[in-house]
Amino acid sequence: MLFPIAQPIQAQHWQPVRGGITFGISGMALVEQQDDAYRFLIVHDNKKPSEGRIAIIKVTDTDAPQYLPLNWSRNRELPVDLEALTTVPGARETVFMASTSSGKIYCIRLNPDSQDISVLNVFQLPGVPEDNNLEGFALQQINGKLLAVWGHRGANEEPGILYWGWLNSKTYQISPQGSTPLRVPFPIGNVRHISDLKVDSAGVVYITAVTDNGDDGPFQSAVYVAGAFTQQSDRFQFRQNFSLVPLYRLNYHKVEAIELVPGAAGGIFLGTDDENMGSSIWGVGSREWRRKVNVSHLIYSNPKVALC
Repeated sequence: MLFPIAQPIQAQHWQPVRGGITFGISGMALVEQQDDAYRFLIVHDNKKPSEGRIAIIKVTDTDAPQYLPLNWSRNRELPVDLEALTTVPGARETVFMASTSSGKIYCIRLNPDSQDISVLNVFQLPGVPEDNNLEGFALQQINGKLLAVWGHRGANEEPGILYWGWLNSKTYQISPQGSTPLRVPFPIGNVRHISDLKVDSAGVVYITAVTDNGDDGPFQSAVYVAGAFTQQSDRFQFRQNFSLVPLYRLNYHKVEAIELVPGAAGGIFLGTDDENMGSSIWGVGSREWRRKVNVSHLIYSNPKVALC
């Protein structure tokens, strides 16, 4: 198993997306990548009927991000408190799944010729305790199985909780397979241990953690490798990284969205929900990402794997 080692903190360049508390980015997923241009689907954690739920943003190296609000499916109820978004690997169409904080999952299709989405199905994550507040949900295809991972954010001394199982994409049923508590060493004070998560094609789990000091901040965030999944027969096993060191420490922003873009032109992208200060996005290209992320070898029984 391979885990990254943190690199020295360096100044980051953030691109503002929208101002105001209703434009925070609480989840994001790649739609399309062309050269140095990226289109992401994003969700907002809004609750009132008049507030937006979903949008497209276009990000380039040179221009300010373009923001295009999308209409929710008219024949479906508006979701409340969308907190995470993931692509559906292996789907024939451009299909995503979005999760609310209570674990309600919306399977949606992006309609490329119109400014809206269609809701294909709605289902509930299994066994979510009433006191949980989910902020991460991700899917990844590993050895022909669709792995589902979701995370309760935790608070201060209360750890976050990482849950996982495998998803039957035909029946929309998730078979739970395990859970584990998770605490991060940074940031400290009003910390949410999991504010979003993604899983790469090798099964490596990336999480973000944040401080939440109210609508005006101040905020801090960090990006971690939480561990990695392996598959044995019909079961996924999670091997936690017990030496959590931030890949990035990020001041002044509350990162609630992470996306991994594979390939030579890919990298890691982060989106923020900075409450009254709106939202921003930041990305590191694949070359810089790989240069900053060294690899240490932990001896497990499985063969070596590579980062995204």
